[in-house]
Amino acid sequence: MIKIGMMIGDRYEILEKIGTGGMSDVYKAKDHKLNRLVAVKVLKQEFSENANFVSKFRTEAQAAAGLMHPNIVNVYDVGDENGIYYIVMELVEGITLKKYIEKKARLSVKEAITIAIQICLGIEAAHNNHIIHRDIKPQNVIISKEGKVKVTDFGIAKAATSNTITSNVMGSVHYTSPEQARGGFSDEKSDIYSLGITLFEMLTGRVPFNGDTTVAIAIKQIQEPMPSPRDFISEIPLSVEQIVLKCTQKSPDRRYQSMAELIDDLRRSFTNPDDDFVKIVSDDEFSATRTMTDEEMEMLKRASKPVVEEITGNLPPANPEEEDEDDEFDPRMNRIMTILAIVVGVLICVVGILLISKALGIIKLGKDNTSISSDSTEVSVSVEQVVMPAVVDMEYVRAADMLKKKGLIPKARYEESDTVAEGIVISSSVRDGLKVEVGTEVVLTVSAGAVTVEVPDVVGKTLSAANKDIMDRNLKVDIQEEYNDNVLEGHVISQNPDGNGKAPEGSTVTIVVSLGSKTELIEMPSVLGMLTDDAVVTLTEKGLVAGTVTEVYNNVYGEGYVCYQSVPYGNDVTKGTVVDIQVSKGAEPEVETKYSFNGRILAPTVTEDPDYKSGTEVKITLTKSDGAVLFETTTSSFPVPVNMTNITGSSKGLITMTYTVKKEVAAPEPADGTETSTSAPTEIEEERTITREVEFVEEED
Repeated sequence: MIKIGMMIGDRYEILEKIGTGGMSDVYKAKDHKLNRLVAVKVLKQEFSENANFVSKFRTEAQAAAGLMHPNIVNVYDVGDENGIYYIVMELVEGITLKKYIEKKARLSVKEAITIAIQICLGIEAAHNNHIIHRDIKPQNVIISKEGKVKVTDFGIAKAATSNTITSNVMGSVHYTSPEQARGGFSDEKSDIYSLGITLFEMLTGRVPFNGDTTVAIAIKQIQEPMPSPRDFISEIPLSVEQIVLKCTQKSPDRRYQSMAELIDDLRRSFTNPDDDFVKIVSDDEFSATRTMTDEEMEMLKRASKPVVEEITGNLPPANPEEEDEDDEFDPRMNRIMTILAIVVGVLICVVGILLISKALGIIKLGKDNTSISSDSTEVSVSVEQVVMPAVVDMEYVRAADMLKKKGLIPKARYEESDTVAEGIVISSSVRDGLKVEVGTEVVLTVSAGAVTVEVPDVVGKTLSAANKDIMDRNLKVDIQEEYNDNVLEGHVISQNPDGNGKAPEGSTVTIVVSLGSKTELIEMPSVLGMLTDDAVVTLTEKGLVAGTVTEVYNNVYGEGYVCYQSVPYGNDVTKGTVVDIQVSKGAEPEVETKYSFNGRILAPTVTEDPDYKSGTEVKITLTKSDGAVLFETTTSSFPVPVNMTNITGSSKGLITMTYTVKKEVAAPEPADGTETSTSAPTEIEEERTITREVEFVEEED
């Protein structure tokens, strides 16, 4: 049972409870060994009593402890004490991405992309260390108060999915990939699917699949087509839509094959959101034969190893306790992969025999159009081609959209027609059924109806001038923007339809306006944990400017090391951006308690000294319990006011009063016993000391 104030592992003092989840409770704690604040995640009792789960949990958490990345909530330690299983993590103060989305309803496109890139960078670091998250969702992403995005709960998902755990513990099935929903093999591409769903939610404020039960949602993940985010928010750019759809393909092979690929497209989308550059594998391409990469061959070998051992009888001794330790591969998948490996091996042998036979002249393989000499080798590069669809008699808007999806560039040319309805395609510059290269411009002749106006030529003109010329002809304007190194910012690069042609009155002329030369974006490096000089050099080498350097107390970073940067790591910034940094002065010193004493010192009382007489000169001293003198005076007038503040080191004090009293004593009798006349009494002086204990009052901050 965790209690506030208790110590775990002889170093972590539990300070307060800061969160709770399906499998664990999270506490804020102080690491007394390194003098820093940390988060301690403690497994709930029902999981702590499951030995199999605990074993897997510790294995995965220890693997995650090896990860160190600015976009990951780093794991510092794993341990157990008296049946309490815990992991110690970096303390990140902020809110989850889920709450952030709920707070804002939905995020802007650029904000969503920026957050997605940071999530991907963290997951990529894990994938590079062969760690798969398996539970990517907004609830497992934290946005710190500084705006830094961090992924948490690495290692827990794998341990959880290998045991019988209810859906409310495992999180939400809304973000689970189809292969996970089936209970099959999952890999890095499962994380990519979940990231796609998370991006969908950031953009639209909702998840794509919903249902009354987790089973109903899981079935939708497996069977139903993924809706487009543009179905809910129409202004989402084309490239962003395509990125989401590629991430969430049902088949893992159709998704991005690595986080690096996804990050590249996200960064390109950030600067050119309307470009059509995202490559989604079509049905034809997916079913086509392709060559295995070296990486895929290596995965194939690893996957087939257990089956090879089974065939050869070279199996290790069975260990019941480790029977389900390795659930990474499905046995059926192992056999399928082994069969594939054998088929590939046979094909390679057949091809090799045919090539050798052809080289020796034993057989001829059709027309020999291969030209290879000892001096040079010609390599043919195949250009991707698509089949031109039939667009004649189709509405231009629909035809243009179809061509764009094929990777072709539609261009409209209007002509008057009394027989073809306005807006219908009359003819195309490319015959339907013809194979053409991706990127080919296709000019569509479109009916302008019986009444047309002349389209002005606005290429090269300023935006305001072009807008005026087009609207003066009773035409509408659709403005698109793109970077261009050859056309001045604010001037028209191109238009569709072309100038000096005909178009229906009231139709739209699309103009592309230059944004000027593309600004070079630099990925912000992390300088946290660097010495000041090293941080300045790193920023300078990146083309950034080191701004103000201030010193602050910091309980995480040691003295002299950078503990804060004004621009978060991973953000794309322009060259010359000023970055302010803060350097640690070491741990913040403990604040010393201060006390005050405000009162009056009274004269000695009859009880304290019956011989004291008013008017006697008294030396008064006020000291702390350690003997340090706070106040000292000599007076014969009482009471004596005292007002002391900022007293440190002691909560108690001592008042000492020293003075002299005069006292009469009888004269002594003669020693020889003779009688004498009565002598007058003798007056003597005697020093007296009185002490009083006092309590100081603690000052308020």
